[in-house]
Amino acid sequence: MGNSFTINMEENFRKNQEFITEMNTIKIERQIQMRNQMRERLVALEIAKSRELFFWFSAFYLTSFTWAVTCYRYKRKPVFLVPLVPLTFIIAYQADLAYGTKLHRIIVESEHILKFERDLLQLPLGVPTASALDQKRMENDENKKLHLVVTS
Repeated sequence: MGNSFTINMEENFRKNQEFITEMNTIKIERQIQMRNQMRERLVALEIAKSRELFFWFSAFYLTSFTWAVTCYRYKRKPVFLVPLVPLTFIIAYQADLAYGTKLHRIIVESEHILKFERDLLQLPLGVPTASALDQKRMENDENKKLHLVVTS
């Protein structure tokens, strides 16, 4: 009777281990999905911001273009057209970011960095460890004790 009880306990323990492992796996998968959905929403928000900014830049560019061409037609001085050169680059960049393939090219470049240039991603002094964080927390606690502010 004692032997079957031990076997039954071991079997229950193993089933509990499997259940806990499965639950942890589900929990991790849900966290990954949640983070991915949050990332997608943030990227969509950034694209929407770029498009909104493009509308404002476009309005500014068209106003500047109209003003520059009008001034050039009346004064015949090419100096009025000079501001259009940098403005054209700015509006082209913003249009590419908002509606073109700029975002795709950025993703491709980031994938290249992740695959072939990992050394660029290293943190100074490496990834913080739990012990380093605890040590810093204790140092901060000690500093607070040493530098008590007296309020009266």
